[in-house]
Amino acid sequence: MPFDFQGRRAVVTGGANGIGRAVAELLTRLHAAVFVFDLTKENPSGVASSFGATGIAADVTDPASLDEAFRQSGPPDVLVVNAGIGQQAPLEETTREMWNRHLDVNLSGAFHTVRQAAPLMKARRRGSIVMTASTNSFDGEPDLTAYNSSKAGLLGLVHTVANELGPWRIRVNAVCPGLIRTRLTAGHFANEALMKDYFRQVPLGRGGEPEEVAQAVAFLASDLASYITGTTLTVDGGQMASKYGPWNEQRATFVKDHWELKHS
Repeated sequence: MPFDFQGRRAVVTGGANGIGRAVAELLTRLHAAVFVFDLTKENPSGVASSFGATGIAADVTDPASLDEAFRQSGPPDVLVVNAGIGQQAPLEETTREMWNRHLDVNLSGAFHTVRQAAPLMKARRRGSIVMTASTNSFDGEPDLTAYNSSKAGLLGLVHTVANELGPWRIRVNAVCPGLIRTRLTAGHFANEALMKDYFRQVPLGRGGEPEEVAQAVAFLASDLASYITGTTLTVDGGQMASKYGPWNEQRATFVKDHWELKHS
């Protein structure tokens, strides 16, 4: 069974940067007709045209904006619900505005996107939806109350929508990335001391790249995952499987942004 999206239309929200862009670029290389939905300020048209896709200005918090974007793109065979934001703050400093903004974009935005796309996909009796959740959907990493809550909510959306859309042969899954090198996390990756300590708990000893998440998304969206729905695929270097990480100075050396075993 080929890993190919020839003749299929894919929509990627938040596709002008980071994980979304990596997904859009990969699906384009795999012969899908890709449409990047993103805010006007992110220049979706210019970004998408640079790798052979089509960019459409859209705001996932605005159903009318999404309606117009889907009118321009047409019904998707693949829908990647990726648009999201993340901001750190302790619980007591998490303002109502910050809380509402995270839920508006990360959770309500996903809801609006899927709700608008569902009737278009049901009419075709096929399709795949992949949402970008997070390892923070499961754990309580401090100073991320709003972000963690919004990403946890996404899993409820995945499970419910998979149940409702399954009869129309529409599969719904999520990827749960760990710490991935993007524009939002560039400051973390630049802090060697922080990364040295953080990656002690990651069995692979490093962070991930957007392309590695994109490959997981493409798998879930493809016919290779034809009997997979309502589940999550964790892309985190093993972090969620590790209570006490394997890395220490006795057996390994931290080199710039990753751990390496010492030569025996």
